[in-house]
Amino acid sequence: MATRGVGARQWREIGIGMVVPAAVIGLWQVVAMLGWVNPQVLPSPLAVLQRWIAYLLPVAPFADYAYTGAGAWLGWAVSGELIVDSLGSLYRVAAGFVIGAGLALPLGLAMGAKPRVYAWLNPLVQVLRPIPPIAYIPLSILWFGLGNPPAVFLIALGAFFPVLMNTVAGVRQVDGIYLRAARNLGASGTTLFVRVILPAAVPYILSGVRIGIGTAFIVVIVSEMIAVNNGLGFRILEAREYFWSDKIMAGMISIGLLGLAIDVAMNKLNNHLLRWHRGMEN
Repeated sequence: MATRGVGARQWREIGIGMVVPAAVIGLWQVVAMLGWVNPQVLPSPLAVLQRWIAYLLPVAPFADYAYTGAGAWLGWAVSGELIVDSLGSLYRVAAGFVIGAGLALPLGLAMGAKPRVYAWLNPLVQVLRPIPPIAYIPLSILWFGLGNPPAVFLIALGAFFPVLMNTVAGVRQVDGIYLRAARNLGASGTTLFVRVILPAAVPYILSGVRIGIGTAFIVVIVSEMIAVNNGLGFRILEAREYFWSDKIMAGMISIGLLGLAIDVAMNKLNNHLLRWHRGMEN
């Protein structure tokens, strides 16, 4: 019965969350049907949905037109680019995030646990942290050329600082009572770090991971507009060149759906890993 109640509450929350998007889409469709805006500037939701399906499926016979890699307008919607583009973007996000977080996590633990390391590195970190990854685009192309390497570099850079700063904050803000209690019980430095400091910092670290993945997903779209020839960002830029506003919006919706899926997955993972944490036992 308790599980059924939780499930009903979750579905009710989902239903409430869909009210505003449904109202916005309905208003958007009405505005488009009344012809208040140029369809080239703001296509109707149905036109965007039609293009999104054509973008997703290899064959969509109910579509009026489609763009293929050869550049032809056909009576049948032959594209199927969305899956390939999404996989390309997700690959770059995963590769860049693993590199960025993999470097940031041990460095953040060292900076948080060792005041001397913090004193050495913090000035450099604070100088580099405000620089947006987009500013590194010219250098990334000079250093790595075109293709995946510069995109992965930019994504790693975007993910690095959120994970680093949250890890440092988590380690440095461990309650002193826990540290004194562990020392009074005879805990060694390694035991203190592994059994007290690291578990207490995990909520901060996971928050940094969640923010870092979101930042990585933003950076990948920008990097794909500059350095690669596939992916969701590249496809939006391509559609802009030909003024296919419906495909631009279809790409934007795809980005939003993927970002939502990643955020929901991270939230589920956080809740699972932090179920021991106060306030999350249930």
